[in-house]
Amino acid sequence: MDLQQIGKLVLALGIGVVVIGLLLVVFGGSNFVQNLLSAGTLRFDGGGFTCIVPIIASILISVVLTVVLNIVIRMINK
Repeated sequence: MDLQQIGKLVLALGIGVVVIGLLLVVFGGSNFVQNLLSAGTLRFDGGGFTCIVPIIASILISVVLTVVLNIVIRMINK
């Protein structure tokens, strides 16, 4: 991997961090995101045992990471 490819990778990661930061600033104060994430969470309580499964949060993280990684791979392959 040469310096030009490393530079593209760092640039893409930086843009991804900025986009995620902007989304957190814009949607961080609203209850919509918190309600969406809590509604899509399964919680199982038992005798001294709790299992929490964040389904919607997992799907959202998967979609965001897929988009970001596809952009990074396309930038590297140019």
